[in-house]
Amino acid sequence: MKMTKKQRVEKILELLDEHYGTEKICYLDHENPWQLLIAVILSAQCTDARVNIVTGPLFERYPSAGALADADVSEVENLIHSVGFYKNKARNIILASRKIVQDFGGEVPENLEELITLPGVGRKTANVIRGNIYDEPSIVVDTHVKRISNKLGFTKETDPEKVEYALMKVLPKDHWIMYNIQIITLGRQICIARRPKCGECFLKEYCPSCEVMSC
Repeated sequence: MKMTKKQRVEKILELLDEHYGTEKICYLDHENPWQLLIAVILSAQCTDARVNIVTGPLFERYPSAGALADADVSEVENLIHSVGFYKNKARNIILASRKIVQDFGGEVPENLEELITLPGVGRKTANVIRGNIYDEPSIVVDTHVKRISNKLGFTKETDPEKVEYALMKVLPKDHWIMYNIQIITLGRQICIARRPKCGECFLKEYCPSCEVMSC
């Protein structure tokens, strides 16, 4: 008997849990919400490994939002230049830190609407903070999530915000946070953008794209 979409989604999530576990993992080094916020801003179009190399010296030099808020932009640029787009990122992390100090009493806000008022913070960054720091159910749409969700037939949308809303309808709320973590791992290890290892994928039986490629 042919599976319904709901049944297929449930099976895919079950297999993701089985293979990757349900422990929340964040690949960006941080000790508090502010550090994670800065790391996520820096991670745009940059690897987590590179960001982790940069944030060590950055946080040693500027150990708080207040310290970074008063930083000289050229000095910050020198510390983060290897992450790419460093001029915009330096400006944004200084301005975001300044706004956190001035408008939010030095604390990173939990509310999505407040988070996205911070320079350099969009829905993706805001949802990373909400999910990883405040344990608020949230769907983070990065390149892996957008690409693989389309392959799995969960959505046909390509705009990240539309993908987010589509996945909110498809996925049970208790999987919103884990889905991103698991799909990132799948995207890095198996469903690689340029050379997907469909034959090795534990989801191939339930993946419409795999059927197209005669897996």
